[in-house]
Amino acid sequence: MSRDRDGEDPAGPTDLEGPTDLVSVSADGRVSLERGRGGGGRGVYWLLKNVLLGPAVDKIFRPVAEGVENVPATGPAILASNHLSFADWLFMPLVLDRRVTFVAKSDYFTGVGVKGWAQRRFFAGTGQVPIDRTGGRASEGALRAGLKVLERGELFGIYPEGTRSHDGRLYKGRTGVARMALLAKVPVVPTAVIGTDVIAPPGKIITKIVSPTIRFGTPLDFSRYEGLESDRFILRSVTDEIMYAIMELSGQEYVDLYAPAAKEAAAREAAAAERDEISPQA
Repeated sequence: MSRDRDGEDPAGPTDLEGPTDLVSVSADGRVSLERGRGGGGRGVYWLLKNVLLGPAVDKIFRPVAEGVENVPATGPAILASNHLSFADWLFMPLVLDRRVTFVAKSDYFTGVGVKGWAQRRFFAGTGQVPIDRTGGRASEGALRAGLKVLERGELFGIYPEGTRSHDGRLYKGRTGVARMALLAKVPVVPTAVIGTDVIAPPGKIITKIVSPTIRFGTPLDFSRYEGLESDRFILRSVTDEIMYAIMELSGQEYVDLYAPAAKEAAAREAAAAERDEISPQA
């Protein structure tokens, strides 16, 4: 059962008033909260969602939402999702009444000129948090940025796999999502986005128009582990529970490997097979 998305968005008019804050993460992992520097992010967010972008995307793709009632109407929560396509971050927030914040490369926020300004407005307006990945502390920065968002009572979206699946299977989750949930003391809503890899496969923009499904599961409560956010066994257990819930929602085959390692292994196997094909037969 999903909420009626044709009615007036109750948060829209209020959030259109005034500038918003901008959470950003530097290369050394420091998180800053710049008051009123979000480029009117909230206003742009609702304008894009309800006027400029959302209605067109909704009309063309007709996304199907299931279990929207599982997403808290108010207060902080983590939306932990599988990751099949760059389009995932577009469809998930589209079916919700609330804003969802993700992390994005800081490069998207540092452009100059008219193009840089427009790009900065777009990514801030669509709920992205800039994070500098050049310092090798991207995971720590994402954690801190997520905690800032949750402290403000908002929804934070995260992909525990850390990167898009290259073959449609679900891969082992990073424990950052567990640590964030225990530190922030918030529920985790397992989420599955289905069909976006058909719309926009890895390396491509849009190849096919189909209706993706966004499925939200029952919120997971990890309050029983309060104070154990530094225990790596607990973090792994919590993460695996989240990934299992995502697997049940998405119907994907689960692989107990990290996605980058699996992708590298697949590339090596493909290269070896190619060498075998072109090598002269004895």
